[in-house]
Amino acid sequence: MLNFLKALAVFVGTIIGVGIFGLPYVASKAGFFITLFYFLLMSGIVIVIHLIYGEICLETKGLHRLPGYVNKYLGNGWKNLSFLLIWLGLTGASLAYLIVGGEFLKFLFAPYFGGNTLIYTLIFFTAGSYLIFRGIKSISQIELFLLFLLFVILIIFFLKALPFINSDYLKTIDWRFLTFPYGVILFSLWGSAVVPELKEMLERNPRTKNFSGETGKKKLKKVIISGISISALAYLFFIFIIFGTCGINTSKEAIFGFSQILGNSIVGLGFIFGIIACFTSFLTLGLALKKVFWYDFGLSKNLSWVIACFLPLFLFLIGMREFIDVIGVTGAFAIGGEGIIIVFLYKAFLEKKFSKKINPLLYLLPTFFIIGIGLQIFYFVVAK
Repeated sequence: MLNFLKALAVFVGTIIGVGIFGLPYVASKAGFFITLFYFLLMSGIVIVIHLIYGEICLETKGLHRLPGYVNKYLGNGWKNLSFLLIWLGLTGASLAYLIVGGEFLKFLFAPYFGGNTLIYTLIFFTAGSYLIFRGIKSISQIELFLLFLLFVILIIFFLKALPFINSDYLKTIDWRFLTFPYGVILFSLWGSAVVPELKEMLERNPRTKNFSGETGKKKLKKVIISGISISALAYLFFIFIIFGTCGINTSKEAIFGFSQILGNSIVGLGFIFGIIACFTSFLTLGLALKKVFWYDFGLSKNLSWVIACFLPLFLFLIGMREFIDVIGVTGAFAIGGEGIIIVFLYKAFLEKKFSKKINPLLYLLPTFFIIGIGLQIFYFVVAK
């Protein structure tokens, strides 16, 4: 049971990251019910993608990440493409965590200790990169506590905001921003990079079964469905709180506009919430990227750590600091492309491993992701 909870905490802690702070702003532009529609549709799609990827991980021997599985079943050309996409996706996500995590640290501690954004971003980076160097054991031990603390703060937000929530804000719709939510929501729900980590965590003691005697496949399925569902509900709850309180004054990073309505008493708590959400995801995604280089490309453990951790920092230092654009583009292009590859990987996996055909309905998923990329291009070229 404890292994299951740790795995669930790592998965939810990975999913609930910097994307949560862009979602209220997205809802303030497109409308709450358009955002809700996207969540209902995309949560189901993301669950299916993660389930089929989880099946591939469980049924394939050896330690791999997505490029390794792709190389085994689709060949080297597809491996290089999948590496490019996962590298762009995880690097973009890590960059977004640095952008917002450093800002939150600054606003929490600068009034007492001074310092600029760069200093606090380096502090955030140093702490995270150290734990990534240490590995999954160190991460899983703190994820459960941090996730519990995050949900406690979310409930406090609700209780503080309740007198200020205006349901009329939730009724507005702006069709000009119909395509805006896609990339940010896909980014916010995605956690495929950590699925192989979940496999390793759940199979750490292969002779021991949990309290109900479930197999590894059932346990992983349970973690995936529960984790994505919990994350989606937490996101919608957060959107309801922030957008319902701030309306059109919702800020891009949510917390600053929220604190202006509720006063300074909520500021510190909001920044703590932000730091926890960013830090937990920075850890697990950084570890996942390290293991792509380590397991699938044969680089040394330490060199893999350097590449995984320091490239996002480099991008931050050269000025890439608009987090809404970062997560929107990362979600639509890198993560959407990854979803397409996973479907074709599953097709090849079934044919080579079990001589089975893929369910034809799964071919609808690549079409969905291609349409999503088109929607994001439309937003940046026409609607923005």
